[in-house]
Amino acid sequence: MITLQGLTKRFDALTAVDQVDLTVPAGEIMALLGPNGAGKTTTVRMLAAILKPTAGSAQVAGYDVVQDARRVRRNVGMLTESPGLYERMSGREYLNFFGELWELPALARQRRIDYLAERFEMRSALQRRLGQYSKGMMQKVTLMRTLLHEPPVLLLDEPTSAMDPSSARLVRDMILQLKSEQRAIIVCTHNLPEAEELADRIAIIRQGKIVERGSLAELKQRLLGQPVMEARFVQPSTDGVRALVAEFAEVLAYGDAWIRYATREPEQVNPVLLQAFVRADIPVLALREVPRSLESVYLRVVGKAVAAE
Repeated sequence: MITLQGLTKRFDALTAVDQVDLTVPAGEIMALLGPNGAGKTTTVRMLAAILKPTAGSAQVAGYDVVQDARRVRRNVGMLTESPGLYERMSGREYLNFFGELWELPALARQRRIDYLAERFEMRSALQRRLGQYSKGMMQKVTLMRTLLHEPPVLLLDEPTSAMDPSSARLVRDMILQLKSEQRAIIVCTHNLPEAEELADRIAIIRQGKIVERGSLAELKQRLLGQPVMEARFVQPSTDGVRALVAEFAEVLAYGDAWIRYATREPEQVNPVLLQAFVRADIPVLALREVPRSLESVYLRVVGKAVAAE
């Protein structure tokens, strides 16, 4: 649904995007992460056929972003970080205006606006002027505009910016539903927990280049090493526990009633260890993987890049 091949954008001497290759199929969410100025927004603008690439190519919904720019724009819903609203319009007038631009028939347009108003809990607010909206409400109506023409491709820049927790939850659920409807979605965000929840795959861009990509599990394995497990016991453990665990895995740390260990194959090692604990009459209270966040992955990547400069 979205394919980039050597996509490059230069502004005079500045290379903002440098030979980026990416593929996002229908039914997948790609989180595009990176520090400010990394090239995220420039990449998205080329995918929306707003900026023309200097080199390389990109296809969106089957159309080339240069040769078929008009068709690309009709098949993309784009949410920018600073959307700009016509504040003298009411929310309904604003959405109706954009529905007319998309050439949606009047009845279908009103049904679509009503549906989105219901989904985003904005039905009563649409009668008010946009200038009276809170930042979160402005973000909601902008998302409604993005979805108005039911595009198969979504390019979302900070989709839950300025929203309260309840509204942000609503929007994340909507994004996951849109994914299940076989849309290809790219989300640019600095909200790493949100990216971790939404994304099937993650690409980290720095100075215009993709420096890491993959699923979160793949990135954790590659950048953070083996999964870390923690066993907690009903009673204080003895040195025998440490020796027992060391037979099967690398012991990392331990205390009176707990031990942490690393293993590349927790699916095989954990059942064997549990059986060993039972045979040694060591009651286990809990066994779990120690959480390792996307933030840890991101900081490892960005920190490596900074150190190399």
